[in-house]
Amino acid sequence: MQAIEQKILSRVYGRGRGWAFTKTDFVADFGEVNIHQALSTLARAGTIRRVCHGVYDYPRFSELLGQALSPEVDQVAQALARKFNWRIQPSGDAALNLMGLSTQVPARWVYLSDGPGREYALGAVTLAFRKAALKDAGFTHRESGLLVQALKALGRERVDAAVIAHLRAWLPEKKRGAVLRDTRATTGWIYQFIKQVCAEEEN
Repeated sequence: MQAIEQKILSRVYGRGRGWAFTKTDFVADFGEVNIHQALSTLARAGTIRRVCHGVYDYPRFSELLGQALSPEVDQVAQALARKFNWRIQPSGDAALNLMGLSTQVPARWVYLSDGPGREYALGAVTLAFRKAALKDAGFTHRESGLLVQALKALGRERVDAAVIAHLRAWLPEKKRGAVLRDTRATTGWIYQFIKQVCAEEEN
């Protein structure tokens, strides 16, 4: 195996199974033509998988099923965002799924983006980017945007004590102050719930 293939493969292994990537993830260290050749060779060998045009992943494998699992949609979305230098934010059912508030895997994953509207077919799943105002996609912390979009998707009436408890368990304590500051400008009722999620525990 050529040295560049070995170096790229080493980085892929380091990220672990499920990681999705494009040639952009390697251009700082290698020439573009060499990257393209290495990725093509590794894909033909079955070491990595071509997920859609220009995007590859290191597939997760199910011992039980004896086969590779479907690509992780969120990983693919993040790989495309890095490639095109977009800021993105999972919305609706995608946000609920990523936060464990819904066990249903959406057939359509919608991400808000400061880039153009685009869609990608990932097997039976559609990954859609929808151009949105940066106030919706431009949080400093990924957790902030996930919280806002999940609460928006649930709607005020469906947020109860159990949901707040779930979100508290999901959000690391050390992130809570930053998330509170990050989401101050969001819709009033959403921010009230975020304050509950980030509130100090009563003794």
